[in-house]
Amino acid sequence: MEYVYWIIIGILFVGAFASLVIPILPGVLFLFGGFILYGIFFTFEPFNWIFWTVQGLFVILLFGADYIANIIGVKRYGGSKAGMWGSTIGLIVGPFVIPIVGILIGPFLGAALAELLVNKKNLNDAVKIGFGSVVGFVSSVVTKGIIMAIMLIYFYILI
Repeated sequence: MEYVYWIIIGILFVGAFASLVIPILPGVLFLFGGFILYGIFFTFEPFNWIFWTVQGLFVILLFGADYIANIIGVKRYGGSKAGMWGSTIGLIVGPFVIPIVGILIGPFLGAALAELLVNKKNLNDAVKIGFGSVVGFVSSVVTKGIIMAIMLIYFYILI
C-alpha cells in the first residue's frame, strides 16, 4: 500500500510542475496536497512550524515571481498596464484556443493586441511588447520551477 501512497503523492508533485506550462492548474495546491497526503499516509512528525513557515514564504515567492516577471517583461519592452492585462488574459486563454503552442502565442497576442487597441501603439512596438511578455512568461516558468524544486528538496530532506 505504501507504493500506492507514493504514487498518489508523486502524481500531485508532477501536477505541480505541469502547472508551469498549464497555468490553469493550481500548482501550489498540488504541492501542498502532496505534503499533506504524506502526513496523512505516513506521519506529520517532520513538518514542524519551521517547515510550514518556509514553505509559505516560498509560496509568496512563487506568486511574486509570476507577477514581477510579467511586469518586467512587458514594461522593459515599453508596455503598459493594458499590455500586462492582455498578456495575462492571453496566457489563460491561449492554451485553450491553440493547444500546446498557445501557452506562448497567447501572451504574445494578448499583450500586442492590448497595446494596439488600447494604447494605439504602432505594429512594431506592439510586437516588441508581445515579445517582452513571452520573455517574462518564460523567465517566470524557469524561476517558479527552481522555487518549486527547492520546496520539494526541502520536503525530501526532512522526511
